[in-house]
Amino acid sequence: MAAAQTHNRAGSGSGRPYLSQSRQLNQPPRPRFQPVDREKTCPLLLRVFTKIGSHHSVEDFAVRGKEPKDEVQIYTWKDATLRELTDLVKEVAPEARRRNAKLSFAFVYPDKRGRFVLRQVPITFSLQKLYMNVFRQLEPY
Repeated sequence: MAAAQTHNRAGSGSGRPYLSQSRQLNQPPRPRFQPVDREKTCPLLLRVFTKIGSHHSVEDFAVRGKEPKDEVQIYTWKDATLRELTDLVKEVAPEARRRNAKLSFAFVYPDKRGRFVLRQVPITFSLQKLYMNVFRQLEPY
């Protein structure tokens, strides 16, 4: 499929447009996800395995029933943000409440061949809300 923006290539001399890879023609951008109606939708169980210093290895999850023992079970919705997950982890994991705590998240799941994959996602900081409140107080009105 072609892209929405076309431009002449510099120096091509043909005057033919080239197609940008940014958007598909005649297709509006898709929303990343549909928001969940949290009043009508049942939450899902998210199994969180905490570890200080690094992530668990993929091999730690290879055998069902032999996952790491430091599991925290969180009920949440599929549209939960990392900030929400951070706050929920902080409620049950004292080490996540430390002033300098950095929470690094990763998804572990089986691929199409049944092998486990570990995909890292962004890091959150334990005190981000505090920092945001301080910045709001410092901003002029």
